[in-house]
Amino acid sequence: MAKHQPRWTDADVPDQQGRVAVVTGANSGIGFEAALVLARRGAATVLACRDAARGKDAADRIGAAAPGAAVSVAVLDLASLASIREGAAAIAAGHGRLDLLINNAGLMMPPFGATADGFESQFGTNHLGHFALTGLLLRRMLAQPGSRVVTISSNAHRAGRINFADLQSSLGYRRMTAYAQSKLANLMFGYELQRRLSAAAAATISVAAHPGTSNTDLTRHLPGFAQSLNRALGGLYGQSARMGALPTLRAATDPAASGGEFYGPDGWMQFKGYPVVVRSTARSHDEAAQRRLWQESEQLTGVTFPV
Repeated sequence: MAKHQPRWTDADVPDQQGRVAVVTGANSGIGFEAALVLARRGAATVLACRDAARGKDAADRIGAAAPGAAVSVAVLDLASLASIREGAAAIAAGHGRLDLLINNAGLMMPPFGATADGFESQFGTNHLGHFALTGLLLRRMLAQPGSRVVTISSNAHRAGRINFADLQSSLGYRRMTAYAQSKLANLMFGYELQRRLSAAAAATISVAAHPGTSNTDLTRHLPGFAQSLNRALGGLYGQSARMGALPTLRAATDPAASGGEFYGPDGWMQFKGYPVVVRSTARSHDEAAQRRLWQESEQLTGVTFPV
């Protein structure tokens, strides 16, 4: 399944001097590790975080690990369209260009909840929030050769189905079902975005990635028995956040990456390993469903794209 060399590491990330990168959820986990590497390689890195204090702490930690790095924080809550608009406007005002948008932040299997705009929390945060943010920032990217939108999905997309009759789980909520739907939506959005960028002959490409099973605080909402199982088996089936960030980094920076590709770990069941091009489910490639999801997302968010 590997397209290029199998043991790609963060040492393979090329120089990022002069580039501007925005990473959502960059205060911890995969997002933090990816932002740290980008900053070390010279990118002006924007940590788009819901909590200003946690964002500042992450920026301070990156600054300590990468002296001289250009790191800033944008307060942006993906569970609020108003906050997304404010955060996107601040990012655009602070940077004349944008080369890389990493849609990383996520919510995994919480109890039922709703965003500020009434969306089911996982679908609203993981998919609709990033859909809106990308639409608001994309114009800044279109003129930049080599610019990329990287959207983070999950192995859980394999269990996902888009329930167009009940996108917000109002008729019944199951944590894993809603999570899998949101992660499938991430992939379908990434693929449809690439098709639209190609049709517009844009300089920007859309690439997707997933981290496998990584040791981050994303699992904080798992039920108690699942938390125990995760701790017991984590070493066998999981990997560190630093390793989990490698598919994101490869999708974001590998000069050989192409629009529409999907990166994940090369190990058994894609649980862990080094980043390679991997396959997603047939459902994720359903173009009619992708277009319908896009139209629904535009209507729900009120955000349209410049392609």
